[in-house]
Amino acid sequence: MVLAGSLCISASAVFVKLSGTSAGTAAFFRCAIALLVLVPLALAERRTAGPRAWRLRRLDLAAGVLLGIDYVFWAAAIHSVGASIATVVVNIQVVIFPLLARVFTRTPVPRRFVVATPVMLLGVALASGAVGAPAAGSDPVTGAVFGLVAGFGYAGYLFLMRLGGGQGHTVGPVCTSTAAAAGAAALLGGTWTGIDFSLDARAWSWLTALALVGQVLAWLVMTPALPRLAPNVGAALLLLQPVMAIGLGVAVGERPTASQFGGCVLVVLVVWGVGRGSRRRGARSGS
Repeated sequence: MVLAGSLCISASAVFVKLSGTSAGTAAFFRCAIALLVLVPLALAERRTAGPRAWRLRRLDLAAGVLLGIDYVFWAAAIHSVGASIATVVVNIQVVIFPLLARVFTRTPVPRRFVVATPVMLLGVALASGAVGAPAAGSDPVTGAVFGLVAGFGYAGYLFLMRLGGGQGHTVGPVCTSTAAAAGAAALLGGTWTGIDFSLDARAWSWLTALALVGQVLAWLVMTPALPRLAPNVGAALLLLQPVMAIGLGVAVGERPTASQFGGCVLVVLVVWGVGRGSRRRGARSGS
């Protein structure tokens, strides 16, 4: 389920690029259009599962604010370094997410993951172009900064959604966090880049695809799955997003350099190593 959601999110960066809209516009409409689907689904879930506790809804709202910040800065990074590379950089969350779980919930971080973290960061740096040769026409330093800010917001969102996950609700948390993200994107994006309501049919179609695939489908699939995984495993699986995004970026004409491809390969190898170690520990504990 996490891998399926990751594929949906990977396509999101391409949709943002193809829409040709500003960071604030893409971030806001991604959430606003998604609410047209999520609100009826959430109301139906409420009738079946009952109301969600206010304590959990507060977590959903806080998570949504962080997600809105993530979306605005991630869209800005896409304009600076390209769709595929921006998706690589934002996955600094793979380090921050388990650390948040360690600090606030005392979830242990395996030694293998700690050792792998510097290698992951090197892969992210290579992929962004901040180390090595960047792609022509890109702004790797600005893109890396925007991507890192987005990564912090993304990690905070994942942590809070995992903390409030389950409890018999799936659509409700996604709907509440999406509404909060729309508000945060409107405030931040509207102040920074503005929000354009006079879009052509092409832009609207790509933003609609972004909302339905990258917001509704992605998070309805991933929200119930992430609480079932250890934080380091969930974060590592989500790191496959940039790998998928590289392939999609190439399909729409992006041409990362050899060093950027090398960074993506490094990321894949580290994710495989962390996941392999986690499966072994699970097998030993099961026996």
